[in-house]
Amino acid sequence: METAYIGLGSNLDDPRAQVRAALHALAALPRSRVVRHSRLYRSAPWGRRDQPEFVNAAAMLETALAPRELLDALLAIERNAGRARDGTRWGPRVLDLDVLLYGSRVVDESGLRVPHPHLAERAFVLLPLAEIAPEVQVPGLARVDALLARIDASACVALEPDPALAE
Repeated sequence: METAYIGLGSNLDDPRAQVRAALHALAALPRSRVVRHSRLYRSAPWGRRDQPEFVNAAAMLETALAPRELLDALLAIERNAGRARDGTRWGPRVLDLDVLLYGSRVVDESGLRVPHPHLAERAFVLLPLAEIAPEVQVPGLARVDALLARIDASACVALEPDPALAE
């Protein structure tokens, strides 16, 4: 089993419900289990500002799925939620699931880069990730908590606890 960290985000079609449903779908992945997940966070869009705010979270999985198998499973969850990948970068989306970290591995394949290439720049990734794994070392960079300390996270705000996500 390997520990993987997944970033979750949505800004369309009831984003809170989309992230909640995605967390439940992660829990149903074969040969995997959700160990913990963060609270939900509201954040401004990144890259393109002309879209609704996002709801984001992070989840820690123990998985026997290889990195590519895990990515394929995440893409299937996105498709089941209604996401159509049309090549638009940083645009609005029903659901976005990213492999942020996969153990201490560095993966650089077509369509799969781990650690996630923008992880260290994004408060909406680092804040929820730091909530569940502040001490985790990001290969080639630093610990999650140290990366978070380097950026402005003031535009990323924890939402009220969600009873539907109680563990």
